[in-house]
Amino acid sequence: MALDGAYLSFLRDEIERGALGARVERVHQPSREEIVIALRMRGGNAKLFLSARGNSPRINFTNVQLENPKSPPMFCMFLRKHLNSAKLVGVRQQGLDRILFLDFETINELGDTVMITIVLEIMGRHSNIIIVDQNGKILECIKRVTEEVSSVRLVLPGMAYCLPPSQDRLVLTETTSGEVASRVRKGRDVPLSKALMESLQGVSPILCREIAHYATRGLDLTAGALDDEMYSRLTFFLDQVIDMLKSKQGRPTMVIGPDGKPKDFCFLNITQYGHSCLTRAYDSYSGLLDSFYSERDRIERMRQRSHDLLRLLANQSDRAARKLALQKEELSDCKNRDQFKLCGDLINANIYRLERGMSEVKLPNFFEEDCPELAVKLDPRRTPSQNAQHYYREYRKAATAEKMLSDLIVQGEEELRYLDSVFDLLTRASSEAELSQIREELMSTGYIKRGGGKRSKPAKLSYKRYESDDGFIILVGRNNLQNDQLTLKDAHNYDIWFHTQNIPGSHTVIVTEGREVPDRTLEQAAVIAAFNSKAGASAKVSVDYTIIKNVKKPPAAKPGRVIYDKYKTAVVTPDEALAKRLQVQS
Repeated sequence: MALDGAYLSFLRDEIERGALGARVERVHQPSREEIVIALRMRGGNAKLFLSARGNSPRINFTNVQLENPKSPPMFCMFLRKHLNSAKLVGVRQQGLDRILFLDFETINELGDTVMITIVLEIMGRHSNIIIVDQNGKILECIKRVTEEVSSVRLVLPGMAYCLPPSQDRLVLTETTSGEVASRVRKGRDVPLSKALMESLQGVSPILCREIAHYATRGLDLTAGALDDEMYSRLTFFLDQVIDMLKSKQGRPTMVIGPDGKPKDFCFLNITQYGHSCLTRAYDSYSGLLDSFYSERDRIERMRQRSHDLLRLLANQSDRAARKLALQKEELSDCKNRDQFKLCGDLINANIYRLERGMSEVKLPNFFEEDCPELAVKLDPRRTPSQNAQHYYREYRKAATAEKMLSDLIVQGEEELRYLDSVFDLLTRASSEAELSQIREELMSTGYIKRGGGKRSKPAKLSYKRYESDDGFIILVGRNNLQNDQLTLKDAHNYDIWFHTQNIPGSHTVIVTEGREVPDRTLEQAAVIAAFNSKAGASAKVSVDYTIIKNVKKPPAAKPGRVIYDKYKTAVVTPDEALAKRLQVQS
């Protein structure tokens, strides 16, 4: 699933053909380790996306609309200063190394024409975006590598840029299939795909597995177990791969797993998975990467921006859970309160037999048949009457505590449900505006303190809007405040309300406008409600639905909390494809 040097070479060619000579129009930094360079060229505009994130480092043209922070980070400001109206004059790659050099010609503050190079190093969690001047000096980098991080290679402003340590591996575009086969024969006797990885520069596991799959006809063999025919097949397939790399005539292919999610990608057709996975060809290498990483990047980007809220909710949930556990433990202790009353009654019934100074006495329990003796503890400092009153006080205290604890436990469970619902909404938030709304909700409920001074109100958000195949509008709340607004104020009595059963999720409403709602629309609304819930990835989800007039809000309930009766339940499977197809711009 890693972007290798071979695939990067196709991207280099795609960028060179599409953007060489383009001017930099704008630079954005959507998140801490990503930048977007808007390019202006004769054929139109394009956006070049660069990422140094550990789980998805890459470079490609993108059509995804990325939300930018209100205040650009310092690295973004630095790039804007040095790349203003710069011209892309070169795209370089050494061999099949996972490093790409973007050369920009620009004019400095003195009016001189200078060269600025953006170096994208794709090396997993060590990936980096480095800005280098024409003298090879590092101007800035998106990740600074100090001696505490690495003792091998430092990456800091002011230092000379040097390439990472090279490895003794063959470059497919600079060697022959025979040399590769010979290196594999002489190498370690490990699985063929691993032997290829150890012998070649800039190749990914999926490419090596595909070469091995062809050479061995799908058998899992070591390099030393190959016969002459298999080595002939190996050199034949390697020749095809080398021709693809030199002629840049690849076929961008994505592998889709049994769960329907992207699994891997390569620059050639993939056959190693047989019928267990599907493959999908793309028109461009950038388009494939956009499709492969878009959803994962959105989730990761929102996770970074919502980190403080996630930590707050986790701490509040842990605190509420611990408090609830202690209250339940105290409540279980209160169940013995009748024993206190019994001891008090027995002391009073036998008070003539007792005297001060006794620490324990065995008294007949006349409340049970055969009057068995019961050992009763006494405080020797108290009189018998005072001991009886002590037991009565403990009884009354336990009875009062039981009533209060029962109420507190209900409140604690309600709080946990509410925090769980906010956590679910937070994980599904897709924009900065949605995060602001959730932050405002937590302020209104007292979980976040409001700062001093004037605070701008978050932008007003519309509901998520869907249209069923029968033409009915389906509205979905984006947060608990919106859920309340939609269900209790904006929806009408005979609109139909949906919510996942005992699972946090968004309120979903079919706007009926007095019309009869067909079963297909009811089913599609239930699927949308299931998709917009914590159970969005489950196989089967129970969704309750009823008319709005049957939905009420309990007094003093948390945002989003409602009760309802006279409902029906549908069991559906959340369908992301259906939800995306029915969603309309809102």
